[in-house]
Amino acid sequence: MSPKHLLNVIALTTGTVVSAYAQTTTDFKSYTQVVPGSNQTYAMVAIPGGKFLMGSPATEKGRQADEGPQHSVSIEPFYMGKYEITWDLYDLFAFTNMEKEMAAKYTEADANLTKTDATTRPSPPYVDMSFGMGREGYPAINMTQYAAIKFCAWLYAKTGIFYRLPTEAEWEYACRGNDKNATLAYSFGSDVKKLGEFAVFTGNSGGAYKKVGTKKPNSFGLYDMHGNVMEWTKDQYVADYYKQVASGKVKEPYAPTTTLYPNSVRGGSWDDGPEVLRSAARTPSAPAWKVLDPQSPKSDWWLTSASFVGFRIVRPAKTPGEEEIKAYYDIKPIKDY
Repeated sequence: MSPKHLLNVIALTTGTVVSAYAQTTTDFKSYTQVVPGSNQTYAMVAIPGGKFLMGSPATEKGRQADEGPQHSVSIEPFYMGKYEITWDLYDLFAFTNMEKEMAAKYTEADANLTKTDATTRPSPPYVDMSFGMGREGYPAINMTQYAAIKFCAWLYAKTGIFYRLPTEAEWEYACRGNDKNATLAYSFGSDVKKLGEFAVFTGNSGGAYKKVGTKKPNSFGLYDMHGNVMEWTKDQYVADYYKQVASGKVKEPYAPTTTLYPNSVRGGSWDDGPEVLRSAARTPSAPAWKVLDPQSPKSDWWLTSASFVGFRIVRPAKTPGEEEIKAYYDIKPIKDY
């Protein structure tokens, strides 16, 4: 990748452009990722590292057993998407022809489609996966965790920047914002009457998701961390994982995916009640999310009954080595039945 291309792939929100490989602690700040060969950008928010108490107190209304015990977790600095990934961006990955057509309109000197020619992409869905709820400016939905990871690989090929899904710990830390002691049910407090100011949920959704960023952000400036669509994390869902961490049985920062189900999604959705939108609430993925899939075996890419699931991405402040990046992106799908 040429130095000129590196200078073009990241544009700071201030308008300044910097190299992807020149980051220091002094330039750790929010920026907007430019997607070469398109009119798409993606805002990234700088999340400072620190310690926080993960999980919910026993007294929290709606608390489930898998949210405890509360335990201290250290988080390294990272960037997180200001919004959930929208169809506008996801469709460029999912449909090769759309990416090529966009590139023809928004050609840059270093835009090079050969970088993504070898990218593993979703099979064409047999129905409109937005189910008519809206596409431009709306969150992409119905993709598997595998598909979300492969989207990150595609974006890496486009930009040279390592993006991935957040761990459960990173996600909760970012969601809580200033609530490092985990005393609040939501990022804004514990008064459920205020939830409608910050979230799209059953109480105000009208039975469909909404465009990203229509509600108030949390203290980090992140939108829709509560509601709109649930968001994939990097983790396998293990119901007693917090107990394993607290006892010292496991020390990993996340639970690696080893089986197809269940994996952890966070944040609740337009189709959920207040208790599922809490900062500490955990939701396991399930085979029922593909119940309408007519294929056999079922799709590696699409969920046919999960119009409440989407994702946002993160970028660690410290870029991992090439082997770690390759290992993350070069995963194989776990076959469904």
